[in-house]
Amino acid sequence: MPVSGDNLYLTVNGTTVCFDDWGQGDMPIIFIHGFPFDKSCWQPQMSVLRAHYRVITYDIRGFGKSSISLEIPDMDTYADDLIQFMDHMGIQKAIVCGLSMGGYILLNAVHRFQERFQAIILCDTQCNSDTAEIKEKRNDAIAQVMGGRLNEFADQFMSKVFNADLVKEESILFARVKQIILGTSPETIIGALNALKNRKDMCGEMHIITVPALIICGEQDKLTPMIKSEALQKGIANAELYPISGAGHLSNMEQSEYFNQGIMAFIDKSSSAIVI
Repeated sequence: MPVSGDNLYLTVNGTTVCFDDWGQGDMPIIFIHGFPFDKSCWQPQMSVLRAHYRVITYDIRGFGKSSISLEIPDMDTYADDLIQFMDHMGIQKAIVCGLSMGGYILLNAVHRFQERFQAIILCDTQCNSDTAEIKEKRNDAIAQVMGGRLNEFADQFMSKVFNADLVKEESILFARVKQIILGTSPETIIGALNALKNRKDMCGEMHIITVPALIICGEQDKLTPMIKSEALQKGIANAELYPISGAGHLSNMEQSEYFNQGIMAFIDKSSSAIVI
């Protein structure tokens, strides 16, 4: 397997995972994208960080170029994929960054396999499970996609992810992100919606996390507002909060320069720290 490159492939946990692997460094940085996107959403980070660190992005099973799961996935499955991916790559420990659903996957994994993480970065995410109201909205979205109305689902989802004052509907970024959703199979979206709907509440488990943690949130995030990130910071003993002005739910894309500054400072501090 090549040491570095785009669109590399590994068979992991019964599925084929597509990933990018660039740069060099003793402590790899792994990025997990959110729902319903793919690893290309981390390009603003990969293009900058690869000059300083070894940076790995991958497509969650079913998303991007990774193969569709034959089984119905849940958060345990997605987290197992991450750990087994690290195993196949020979990575014993890494700094891992997850945004939105990527954050849910990361929290699940660090709760069960904390020894595999040097530090964690949780972006625009939360420890809460879905409320009854949100579960009903997930069911509506599932019915929408099952009914062949993926474009309608995409329009409704896109109305919530960006700070509308910063990212306009006619912008290139808006169109590119929407196209990622439309390029995702209905089966993958439905499976992920079910996994999101049925995920466990992790808030009572935050106290067991002892690795350094950076909590990032766009100040205009409508999906996981700042109060959710503040709860994460309070729940994790060794956590710091990094709010991003002007950004919505996709803070890494909307304010990439400020986002990158924050995570690079955190990575440099955490890479050499002794984690017990």
